[in-house]
Amino acid sequence: MISAVQVGLRVGSKGLLDDVNLEINAGTFLGLVGPNGAGKSTLLRLLAGEQRATRGAVSIAGRKLAQWSGAELARRRAVLPQQSAVAFEIAVRDVVELGRLPHESLVSRAQNAAAVARALQDADVAHLETRSYATLSGGEQQRVQLARVLAQIDGVPAPALLLDEPTASLDLSHQHRVLQTARRIAEAGAAVVAVLHDLFTASLYCDRIAVISKGRIVADATPTVALDEATVKSVFEMDSRWVEAGTRRALLAFKGDGSP
Repeated sequence: MISAVQVGLRVGSKGLLDDVNLEINAGTFLGLVGPNGAGKSTLLRLLAGEQRATRGAVSIAGRKLAQWSGAELARRRAVLPQQSAVAFEIAVRDVVELGRLPHESLVSRAQNAAAVARALQDADVAHLETRSYATLSGGEQQRVQLARVLAQIDGVPAPALLLDEPTASLDLSHQHRVLQTARRIAEAGAAVVAVLHDLFTASLYCDRIAVISKGRIVADATPTVALDEATVKSVFEMDSRWVEAGTRRALLAFKGDGSP
């Protein structure tokens, strides 16, 4: 579904990514984790086609990104950036409706309206739909932007959903709700990639974890394999142990003295 083959990126004399190989199939929820500056968000931008690699190639559904028109790509994949600035007065519902622009002429008005309603509900912002976007808290704005990208891929067969730190400004309850939604979308047939910082929630919800360190992928496997004790120690300089979390397992990372 999403493929990166020997991808690298250099800016001037600085190498940001080197020899990255990834294959994310439909139905997969992949978490990208790593220290600050490791290259996670840069890789996500390359996978999204928002930045071009200086080496290697990225493909979606077997076609290199350069072979997609902007309109085609917008109908197949949606991207949630870390921050989404809106410089004018606009209602929440209108922000979410922007996600339907790539489909506007291809489906009925009723289908677009239904997609927006589902997205507002899934992101838990339906009660805010008439509010001005500018009056919302940072976490509420992030959820509105999530609703926008959910609306964008609504009804798309095997879409790609790329999320850059989707839980960063959210309270604990909404962090879990967002990742539950991402997991559900993957289980419905999407390829979902999310940049995440919290190893506990990443290990709890993702099918696969790719660990990035200094521009390279050093592990890519199921959470229990990718986040083994040695990798967490070498990459994050933390000790770790796996714990039972309901019906799943999750990783606790902590300092060697036992402090979180």
